[in-house]
Amino acid sequence: MSDAFCSDCKRQTEVVFDHSAGDTVCSECGLVLESHSIDETSEWRTFANESGDNDPVRVGGPSNPLLTDGGLSTVIAKPNGASGEFLSSSLGRWQNRGANPDRGLILAFKTIATMSDRLGLVATIKDRANEIYKRVEDQKSSRGRNQDALLAACLYIACRQEDKPRTVKEICSVANGATKKEIGRAKEYIVKQLGLEKGQSVEMGTIHAGDFMRRFCSNLGMTNQAVKAAQEAVQKSEEFDIRRSPISIAAAVIYIITQLSDDKKPLKDISVATGVAEGTIRNSYKDLYPHVSKIIPNWYAKEEDLRNLCSP
Repeated sequence: MSDAFCSDCKRQTEVVFDHSAGDTVCSECGLVLESHSIDETSEWRTFANESGDNDPVRVGGPSNPLLTDGGLSTVIAKPNGASGEFLSSSLGRWQNRGANPDRGLILAFKTIATMSDRLGLVATIKDRANEIYKRVEDQKSSRGRNQDALLAACLYIACRQEDKPRTVKEICSVANGATKKEIGRAKEYIVKQLGLEKGQSVEMGTIHAGDFMRRFCSNLGMTNQAVKAAQEAVQKSEEFDIRRSPISIAAAVIYIITQLSDDKKPLKDISVATGVAEGTIRNSYKDLYPHVSKIIPNWYAKEEDLRNLCSP
């Protein structure tokens, strides 16, 4: 039960929802506050795999505007019984003859959905990746290319455009065997094709070191206070001309923050969590070291602590 304002009782009262009639009723005076409400919950629980494919749901999945038929095509299921076998064999042959022109797209969208789920990406990024792949596929110029790398590159670009960037190494970890080099080539190819389609360069979105900070800190199990300090330090670092990639700067800042805390993290652990080589983190640390007093928040570390940091 929940609370709602009753016009008869002149106050907030508990209400009861009558599912059979769709009415919302005041529990104290019996006044119907709302009638014929639409129940948006599922029709009933289904366990299709446990009921011999006898799925009682009367509705299909959502339409997909990227597919020719909107994803609402009909598939003839195999009936039961002896006569059903003959019927299914006849209709099944006709169904197979009418090849689905979107079969390749459907498989590609499923692969993108699987990669998105493994990375914990939101639906908007997955939909953007589907859209990018559809636009590239419509140009009929991607035949013979590594399909896994192409799909991974679509997901990488979608993350960038939705301001939720992932590193190439993270994308590579779910890319079904595609290497970082192959994904990089596929990304350049897609950007080129989309640029030719629009007649202008493709907007990829700007990467900032702070975009990766919370995820990297979570991978290392850092405290909330350390995470907050790292995020502030990364924002301050953008004020200086540090010619390193955002990912390298993020890794170096995390290294500095952990060295100033009681829970010091080895350089190897930071390298694994961020995907940045240990040598690259050391070099980035050298570039950040002269600005440490201005980057690290005063509330997190005192000047004495900063002076005790190992010089590069």
